[in-house]
Amino acid sequence: MSRVEIVQVKAEEAGMRLDRWFRARYPQLPTTRLQKLLRKGQVRLDGKRAKANARITPGQQIRVPPLPDMAQKPAIKGPGAADAEFIRSLVIHKDKAILVLNKPPGLAVQGGSKTTRHIDGMLDGLKFESSERPRLVHRLDKDTSGVLVLARTRKAAAFLGQVFQGKSATKLYWSLCLGSLRPAMGVIDLPLGKSGGPGGERVQAGGAGAKKAISEYAVVETAGNRASFVILKPVTGRTHQLRVHMSAIGHPVIGDGKYGGEACFIGGLSFKLHLHARSITLPHPAGGKLHVEAELPEHMRKGWQALGFEERADFDPFADE
Repeated sequence: MSRVEIVQVKAEEAGMRLDRWFRARYPQLPTTRLQKLLRKGQVRLDGKRAKANARITPGQQIRVPPLPDMAQKPAIKGPGAADAEFIRSLVIHKDKAILVLNKPPGLAVQGGSKTTRHIDGMLDGLKFESSERPRLVHRLDKDTSGVLVLARTRKAAAFLGQVFQGKSATKLYWSLCLGSLRPAMGVIDLPLGKSGGPGGERVQAGGAGAKKAISEYAVVETAGNRASFVILKPVTGRTHQLRVHMSAIGHPVIGDGKYGGEACFIGGLSFKLHLHARSITLPHPAGGKLHVEAELPEHMRKGWQALGFEERADFDPFADE
C-alpha cells in the first residue's frame, strides 16, 4: 500500500481530464477503483472534492490517496525495427508540435477485432527526439490514403482537437468517380446515419438518427462517360461521408464496392479505392497556418495516367469561395 501523495500538475498536462491524468500516471489503477476513490472524496483537487471529468491546470495540487500494491500492467509492445522504419518513411512534415503522415491505402489508423497492424500501434516509432508518444487527432478510413495529422505534445493535441472539432481545418480529397458528373461544381447536403450490415459498419443516407452531412465537389477533368477526376471538400466529418455522398448522387468512388457495387470496378484501373486525402490547411499551435500536401499512392497515379488526367500541385478549385 502506497502513502498519500500531493502531486502538482505539470505544464504539459494542462487541460487533461482528471481521470485521464490518473490513467497516464497510474496505469495499474483500475477505472472502477478510481471511480470509487472519487465518490468517497479521497481524491482531492486543490483540497476540494473533484469529479472524473474535471479539467486540470498547471500548478494545481492533486491528492492521491494510498493505492493498493498492484502488479503493473504489461508494457505495450512497441513497433519492431521494421515497423519503426516503415512508419518514419511516411512522415511528410515534422516540427516541434505536429507530424503529418502520408498514410498508404489498406493500413488502418487504429486496431479492431481483426486488425493487428495499424498506425496507432506504431506511434512509439515516431517519438524521434521527444519523450512523448505522438497522438492521433483525426482519422482516415482504412482504404483511404493521404494526409494524417498527429500531435507531438499533449498541448498540441488539445489545440488540434479544437481545430478539428471547430471545423477550422480545410481538407481536400482527390478521387476518381464513376461516370461524367454534372454540374461541374456542387454541394451535397444529405444527412447520414449508421445502418450496421453484414459487412461491418455501414453508413446510409437518411433514416432514423441521421446527422447533418455536407460535402462540396468540383469536377476537374472527365474521361468521356467513363470516369471523372473530382476534388471533394468535406464540410462536416461523418464516417464514410464522401463515399456515401458520391454514391448517393450516382457517381460512386472507383473501387468502392461497399457503397457502389460491382459497377465501381472498371477495366484498366486498380480495384483499390481511389480516394486520397490530398491536402490539409489548418491553424498551427505556434501561430500561423500549416499547409501540407500528400503525393498520390501508386495505384491512383497509374489511374491518372491511364485516363490522361493531369496531376496538379496545390490545386484548389474552392479557393475563391
